[in-house]
Parts: sequence; C-alpha cells; structure tokens
Amino acid sequence: MGRWSRLVADGFVAWLDAGAGLRWLDVGCGTGALAATVAARCRPRTVVGVDRSAGFVASAERARRAPGGFVVADARSLPVRDAACDMAVSGLALNFLSEPVVAVTEAARVVRPGGTVAAYVWDYSEGMAFLRCFWDAVVTLEPSAAARDEGRRFPLCRPEPLHAVWAEAGLEDLMVVPIEVPTDFSGFADFWEPFLAGQGPAPAYVASLAPAERDRLRDTLRRAVPAGPDGQIALTARAWAVRGRKPGRDGEDRPPS
Repeated sequence: MGRWSRLVADGFVAWLDAGAGLRWLDVGCGTGALAATVAARCRPRTVVGVDRSAGFVASAERARRAPGGFVVADARSLPVRDAACDMAVSGLALNFLSEPVVAVTEAARVVRPGGTVAAYVWDYSEGMAFLRCFWDAVVTLEPSAAARDEGRRFPLCRPEPLHAVWAEAGLEDLMVVPIEVPTDFSGFADFWEPFLAGQGPAPAYVASLAPAERDRLRDTLRRAVPAGPDGQIALTARAWAVRGRKPGRDGEDRPPS
C-alpha cells in the first residue's frame, strides 16, 4: 500500500487548498507521508505528527522537512492544547482506531474555531481494485475466509459512516469526496509479490497458507487479474476524503504567535 500513499496524500492536500503559514497536526502520521506532502505543498508554519508507534515516529522525524516534529501519542488523547492548530488531518489511519468518534472529537478540540478537521481512508469495500481481485479469488477458493476481507472489517471506509463520525464530533460544513489514483503493475509478478510480504491482512492471509494452497491462489489470481497485451496491469485505487469546520468565527481563540 505504501507505494500509493503519497499519490493519494497529494490529491488530498490539493483538495484541502489550504493557505500558507498554518499550524498543522497530522494524527496517525505513520512514517510521515502526509506531513511531507503538507510541507512540500503548503509552506506551513509548523507540522506536528503523532502516532502510537515509536518506530514510525522515529522514521518520520528522520525525514522531517518542515518546522515542528513528531511525537509518540494516542489519537484519543492528544498532547496539544485547545485551539492550538489551524488544520488537524489524518491519512489512511482512521479505520484502525478503536474509537474514531473520540479521535475526531479530540482533533476538533485542538483546532481553533473556524479551523479544519479532515482525513482520508482507502475504500476497501469497492474502490481498491487490486485488493478486490485478491479477496474475490480467496473467497472462490475458501469461502470461510471472507471475514478477513478489509471491505468487511472496515465499514467506516464509506461516505455515509465518515459523514456521521464528523457530524457526531460537532463539525460543520461537512464534505466527503472520492480521490482516485492509478495503481499500475509492470506484470503479474509485480502484482503478486507484495502479497508475500507478510504485513497487512492480505499478506498475512497468504503467509498462513500451505505452499500448495498459496500456489493455487496465485494461479487463480493470475487468471482473474486483467492484463494488457504486454502483460501490464492497470488498475485504480479510491480513497474517501472527509473534512469539516469547527464551529466559531475564523481566527477566534487563535493561539499567540
């Protein structure tokens, strides 16, 4: 998934169309892909990232490109004072949080009145073509494995649930839009080999298979995945992006410079 994350981060930041000189908070920052995009496109005053993984935070800090920093913290209890930020954003992390409404409410707390809370998540149920191909092939061979499909495991990753979370957090002027990026593979090996990495639900499932079962899944996928005459596989991946505004006048309670 990492090879596509920067593409969707770029589309998300372009959609936000934020001005320069703002204070940003990246919640669930991972290795810093979204924060790096903000630094490159928005000329922020500061970008602070938080994540529960110390390893991710260390990696993001090494690659930091803007004033600010990265700290280990829980999205449900941010180490940030009230109204300290102009923008609170999150990339490809919200569906992994056990209490998304609590996290979004906490993000709303730390933005100033009139500030923005926004996020994006992959559309696992319908929009990730290469994962849809994978799980459809899996279920053809082992129907009981359907429960492992991210499309079932992450029901939040649809427009209606995202809108509902933002509304419950008290945000206004809500908008949910799709962001679609190409996911091109040079051939079937390029498509299949990432599933052997053992990280994430799909690779973990492949790792659990006996060699003969793994080969059978590979061959089923090879027949199912649409390839061009040259063997290339051109698919798309869709994310859903959501944003809302904290109630109040723009600039009210802005922290001192």
